Amino acid sequence: MSEAIPTAPPSWRDSLPAGIRPYFEKAPIAAFFVGVSSGFPFAMIGATLTTRLAQEGITKSTVTTFALAFLVYNLKFLWAWIIDGVRIPVLGRLGQRVSWLIVAGVFVILAVANLAFQDPSANIYQTAIAAILVGVAGATYDIVIDAYRIELLEPRQLGVGSGMSQYGWRIGSTAAGALALVLAARVGWEWAYLACALFALPAILTGLIVGEPKRHREPTERKGIAQTLTAVWGPFAEFFLRKGAILVLLFILLHKIGDTLGQLVLRLLLDDMGYSNDEIAIWDVGVGFWAYLIGIFIGGWLYAQVGMKRSVLISLVLMGVSNASFALLAMAGHTNLGLAACMTFENVASGIGGVVVVAYFSALTDLRFTASQYALISAAASVVGRVLTGTTAGAMVDSIGFVNFYWFTTLAALPGILLFWWMMRTGLVDASVGTAGKEGAGDARVETQPGG
Repeated sequence: MSEAIPTAPPSWRDSLPAGIRPYFEKAPIAAFFVGVSSGFPFAMIGATLTTRLAQEGITKSTVTTFALAFLVYNLKFLWAWIIDGVRIPVLGRLGQRVSWLIVAGVFVILAVANLAFQDPSANIYQTAIAAILVGVAGATYDIVIDAYRIELLEPRQLGVGSGMSQYGWRIGSTAAGALALVLAARVGWEWAYLACALFALPAILTGLIVGEPKRHREPTERKGIAQTLTAVWGPFAEFFLRKGAILVLLFILLHKIGDTLGQLVLRLLLDDMGYSNDEIAIWDVGVGFWAYLIGIFIGGWLYAQVGMKRSVLISLVLMGVSNASFALLAMAGHTNLGLAACMTFENVASGIGGVVVVAYFSALTDLRFTASQYALISAAASVVGRVLTGTTAGAMVDSIGFVNFYWFTTLAALPGILLFWWMMRTGLVDASVGTAGKEGAGDARVETQPGG
């Protein structure tokens, strides 16, 4: 008589509703915590620094020029291969991704502390250099965090994991931004920035607790110049050899132009309309925060109901229309109700897009080159909008006003929407997916990165 095979005891997760259960698996929870650390450096050189400079009396054209600090994020693919292929001495024993989480996290803390002690009114150029250093540190941290998240998640978890990552990103950026505003009004910008530097810790702790991803491909030892060049160029060659790769990259470049332009100038609009720090913290940060969380939930539901392609198209349309709401706000003047409505609509739309678009971009990567390829994708996603913001946005606002500027950003969203619709019709969206988005690909560390 054969013995009965013992069954595993029921987990507390089994008692949860089926639609909620995936959010409480280990990998999506880890994606949430690394997302917290990913979001806060962006806030430090984004809306927070914009408010700080505006309150110091810096001109609009100079303030928007600081958006060029974000361009570092768009160049991160240039050194992402290092994260994929260079093993850190001693710390490397913890694993390729975990060791880089520690190094990049410490780099971020030091860079934010350096920015804390700058005086924009006394030396704007030194402040700009400090902001760029935060950008370099934050971009490097993003490279590691994105690779860690994608490799930790199974293909079936990409939608849920992207949502949890976006929850973490928004909580990290919003909490850091709100904390900075509140502390700056009471103890000064120096202490505000130093306190926010602690947001780098969740990703480091997550890596140490959860450990190295099972789907990570260990780098091989490079023994010559040829293998090093292969490690640098290989990830990009693999991507561009895919069917329709140029059109996929074009979509990545175009899809977020309007949203990037509008959001990087938003704090200038609010300052120009006379909103106080407390009003911004309540309506922009507070209402926007909860609306974004709702949007993420809707995005996860939409992804499950209509699939990746249709949910991405819907999110692109909503994000484009959201810019029109700020044109209406600029026409209406200072109104807290109007600001609350705008922030609700914009953040719900962004939350939906944050889930479905990030899930698609994550699925595009090849597990042999996760860090390098996702760095290329995420860098390209906003480069055009950031260049336009840093070089022309301030002058455009001064020339045509905020109302016409936001109508322009609405029209700028159309090319990305139309291109993705065409990609859906021709089957290019399905053809572009890499091994990270395919079931059974790289479920164990059975391969190494060729040449890298």
